[in-house]
Amino acid sequence: MTPLTSAPPLPADGRRRVVVENLTPVVDGGRFPSKRIAGDSVRVEADVFADGHDRVAATLLYRHESEFPWHKVPMRPLGNDRWMADFTAERLGSYLYTVEGRIDHFVTWRADLRTRFEARQNLATDREIGALLLEATAGRAGRLDAERLRELAAALREAPDDAAALALAEEEEAAELMAIHADPELVTGDAPQLSLSVERERARFSTWYELFPRSCCRDGDNHGTFAECERLLPEIARMGFDVVYFPPIHPIGRTHRKGRNNAPAAEEEDPGSPWAIGALEGGHTAIHPELGTPEDFEHFLAAARGHGIEVALDLAFQCSPDHPYREAHPEWFRWRPDGTVQYAENPPKKYQDIIPFDFENGDWQDLWQELLDVVRFWVDCGIAIFRVDNPHTKPFAFWEWLIAAVRREHPEVIFLAEAFTRPKVMYRLAKGGFSQSYTYFSWRNTRAELEAYLRELSSAPLRDFFRPNFWPNTPDILPEILQIGGRPAFVIRLLLAATLSPSYGIYGPPFELAVDDALPGQEEYLDSEKYQLRCWNWNDPGHLRDLIARVNRIRHQHRALQTGEGLRFCASDNDQLICYTRSAGNEVLLVAVSLDPFAPQEGRVRLPLSELGLSAVEPFLVHDLLGDQKAIWHGAEHVLSFDPAALPGAVFRLHRRLRREQDFDYYFK
Repeated sequence: MTPLTSAPPLPADGRRRVVVENLTPVVDGGRFPSKRIAGDSVRVEADVFADGHDRVAATLLYRHESEFPWHKVPMRPLGNDRWMADFTAERLGSYLYTVEGRIDHFVTWRADLRTRFEARQNLATDREIGALLLEATAGRAGRLDAERLRELAAALREAPDDAAALALAEEEEAAELMAIHADPELVTGDAPQLSLSVERERARFSTWYELFPRSCCRDGDNHGTFAECERLLPEIARMGFDVVYFPPIHPIGRTHRKGRNNAPAAEEEDPGSPWAIGALEGGHTAIHPELGTPEDFEHFLAAARGHGIEVALDLAFQCSPDHPYREAHPEWFRWRPDGTVQYAENPPKKYQDIIPFDFENGDWQDLWQELLDVVRFWVDCGIAIFRVDNPHTKPFAFWEWLIAAVRREHPEVIFLAEAFTRPKVMYRLAKGGFSQSYTYFSWRNTRAELEAYLRELSSAPLRDFFRPNFWPNTPDILPEILQIGGRPAFVIRLLLAATLSPSYGIYGPPFELAVDDALPGQEEYLDSEKYQLRCWNWNDPGHLRDLIARVNRIRHQHRALQTGEGLRFCASDNDQLICYTRSAGNEVLLVAVSLDPFAPQEGRVRLPLSELGLSAVEPFLVHDLLGDQKAIWHGAEHVLSFDPAALPGAVFRLHRRLRREQDFDYYFK
């Protein structure tokens, strides 16, 4: 017989017969971590099976990055060779998890023993096989467990009859000891080790308020200051915001400074765009002198913390032509053949007041390190949240490296990606470490668009790594619906953003004041704060502050609105009405919003009662948390109507199990 000289090498141990595959949660086959919040229960599933008919056992292994030994959790079968187990991600940072499988010879033997007993076969040989299994395992066990295993082997042999032997074999003590001391050489441990990124709660649930500090002024002629911003903190806190986001607070360049409404030439008094960072006063670690001193900023941070508010800073890695980097590191920028530096462009838009970094320059390592030091500087100042400007215009590898480096020292730091770009680019940034992301919510207006988009965001694999942050408006985006829909459109978009996403934000005060003036044919604000000071009238009678406060209070009081889970859309016979339920634990909320800012709308809504744990025959209580109206509902179908001139939506709390209608007063007294 001719030897097979070309045969592949033998496996390390061909006795390992169990297959482990299709682990979840998983992102890109394990290339990137899944994401959770500290305290979350993490469900891990895998396919675990083997050849033949032997029983298999599966074990979940997990550990925090700072730990060495693995925690082990037995998995339970779900059917069709699928297994699952849970663990709790208790700490910030990174976790590793994997799954092992093995043939469970003892449980296989025990099941066969039961079958033979019921067939009235003689079990003498089978009892001896079980005893030998117990004794072999005792050889791998510690002294106390080894003694007990040998005692069980002896008891199995000495049992007065087969029924007694079977009863002994089916006691869980024996199976547990056999599992603890299973032969490690026969355990399949070649499944991938997957990672899990664990962040603090604000990475999932947050309520943002964007504010230009230079517009915190008493009149239009005075530049705002951090001290003036402090005056607004009590009202911002009362409205229920827990994050105040400042656009760049650094010195602004004068070369090619933009004028009002993005005019190519500025007047002497024009303050310029805050995103044109850098001047003689300094760059990315300096503060615009008209805003105040570093001590003033520190005082503002302390005042914000006193109101339960965190301050987020804009991280805009770009420069004005006057930035100190241009002279100190000309190699960090792209130069044109005529000797001029390349300014930023997004055709047809031109940003002559901004020069981008050249991330392909030969000194890229020093550039990366410098930008990391910028982030470290502000973290040392007390900033733990960054809104990152246009991250999609910088390399993915850069962000993955920078965020990992920051989180290695400060796992509490949160990064929000402002990347209004192609979906795959947005998702790659999220995989690379961004905690949250701006989304296409600003342009999803119809019921079909909203439902399709939310199903996409809440389905695997996106839900394992992409956390949305819904913004009805930004300084760059005044959507058409807000330009034409008046105050009702602002209320509609507020209700949707606040109840569809655990994190949302508004660019205020223009949002609360329902400012809808736009440049002709554009989604740009007329007289935008990006290019001039705007001193807003906080006492305007049309201010939405009280409604915003009510909405945010509901968000903070109800867990169902604080996670991205438990979203179900309800059938409606009117496409101008969108209805959905949000649930967490025993809490169920029903949100209904009219999408029409111009006319009253009415429609019949059908609730998925069984999925919500509600009875189809028993009445249940509903409480409109926005309008503070209460009622008893029967059955699955209900007619809802909304007038945009009053309130174009409702948030109902559904109370399960009302036995008697007389209980109404008891529930709502």
